[in-house]
Amino acid sequence: MLVVSTEYSQILAANVAKGLDCPLGGVRFSRFPDGEQYLRLSATDRDMVIVGGIPDADALVQILLLVDACEGAEITLVVPYMGYARQDKQFHQGEPLSARAVARVLSTGVSRVLTVNIHDRAVLSHFNVPAHDASLAGEIGRYLENNSFSRPLVLAPDDGAAAFAGQVAAVCGWETDHLEKTRISGNEVRMAPRNLEAKGRDVVIVDDIISTGGTLATAAAMLMEQGAKSVSSVCVHGVLAEGAYGRLLSGGIREVACSDTIERACSRYSAAGAVVDGIKGCW
Repeated sequence: MLVVSTEYSQILAANVAKGLDCPLGGVRFSRFPDGEQYLRLSATDRDMVIVGGIPDADALVQILLLVDACEGAEITLVVPYMGYARQDKQFHQGEPLSARAVARVLSTGVSRVLTVNIHDRAVLSHFNVPAHDASLAGEIGRYLENNSFSRPLVLAPDDGAAAFAGQVAAVCGWETDHLEKTRISGNEVRMAPRNLEAKGRDVVIVDDIISTGGTLATAAAMLMEQGAKSVSSVCVHGVLAEGAYGRLLSGGIREVACSDTIERACSRYSAAGAVVDGIKGCW
């Protein structure tokens, strides 16, 4: 078995290779003058693991080129962050189901696919090969256990994320709740924990993804007004678009942490263990 990666997932791929006790293959990347991508593998094997998140369209092209370069091998494709997965419904006539389109393309030439905390597990049904999703709830919980918090409270940003936040809290043995919106007036909305008070507590907001961070920033400000001792945020996928990281920290959030599904300076814990377990245990 040999592990290779796109330019976007090099650190995660190295840790996956270490966990699988197999070599990490070298890949040379370059571009032609017109911007087209080129790559060349230093070696291939009968069993290949390709690790590549999709934060943008260039990353998707690199995956397709790697799959083609490994033609003839048994390929396990690991997509730690699957971009385009959030549009899995058609809201207006003429729109594509982006999640379905990308899943079908990624199925070509591979034997199986492993994702990590995909936005909606229903997207897995769009793959034409066996597909499995790994959860980082355990990794987040263990990361939080190693930090110092006073009367910690794990919060989901909404009811839809409550189950995931509950799984994280269970690892730590902490209390959990989810934020609920209450309309105060025509243009004023209040966000607060549904059942528990934030006053005097270190609050950790847990979600699968931080994109622009707008809702998170608003929630953190309101929690501080309600007496929270501090507000931190931990997510799986740190998209952090439009300057979200700096805006969140400058807005008073104690820490913004993510995994290495998208490799960031604030990647504080790794998805490698869950990926390795997924590769070993699912097929």
